[in-house]
Amino acid sequence: MDTKTRILPHVVKGEGAGAPVVLLHGFGGDALSWSNVQTALAGKRRSIAFDLPGHGSAVDWPEIGHAGLAAKAVSAGLDALGLERIHLVGHSMGGAIATLIALRAGDRIASLTLLAPGGFGFEINHRLLRRYAAAREEADIQILLEQFFGWECPIPRKLAAHIAKDRNSPGATEALQTIVDAIIDGDVQKVLPREKLAELECPVKVVWGTQDRVLPTRQSHGLPGVVATHIFERVGHMLQLEIPREVTKLILENVAAGE
Repeated sequence: MDTKTRILPHVVKGEGAGAPVVLLHGFGGDALSWSNVQTALAGKRRSIAFDLPGHGSAVDWPEIGHAGLAAKAVSAGLDALGLERIHLVGHSMGGAIATLIALRAGDRIASLTLLAPGGFGFEINHRLLRRYAAAREEADIQILLEQFFGWECPIPRKLAAHIAKDRNSPGATEALQTIVDAIIDGDVQKVLPREKLAELECPVKVVWGTQDRVLPTRQSHGLPGVVATHIFERVGHMLQLEIPREVTKLILENVAAGE
């Protein structure tokens, strides 16, 4: 089916007037990684969490690969849902996708919140991501997940089992390997023009954890001065799962600033 007539699978929570919050997950995740944040937002704002191409219920999406393809699919979904203006939030690879959408269609974005976004520097834990893309068994996934979280943060109890179930869907690991090959150039990641964030009219926040072992925290350094940067000590790469209350607070601050 053509991507123009098919909307990416998504989870909608909450009600209320105003532009909704759109949430884009990271590599190897799905819309459910935003469950805690969506629940916290529900009393204040409608939120929409997408499954990105090659992930979750969109594992069989017709076009799977680099962040640009995913940005195109998300934008088509926003059009189909009639969403002319949104507050956009992206984590990791989803942060790279959110950045591309904002740079291409800035008038649509009321606020932009990026959690440990991809594409902000060359360094990336490519070995971990390639192993994670290929892993199928729950025990192997559990061990790899330890690298995504801060050293003191417990891994959600059923997360590895949920991922293992998804990985055994036809084509799931193949899709992830296609994506990781597209976003990583050898041993480094492809880089976005992050200096262009200064040209956006909307408020921009970037959030990172000091114990991030996927993308180093120093990739948050040297951003344009108009970008608000928030660094959390003793937090790893999975900010929305490790500190959902703080992440929700920052999202709502950006929502208020953008309206």
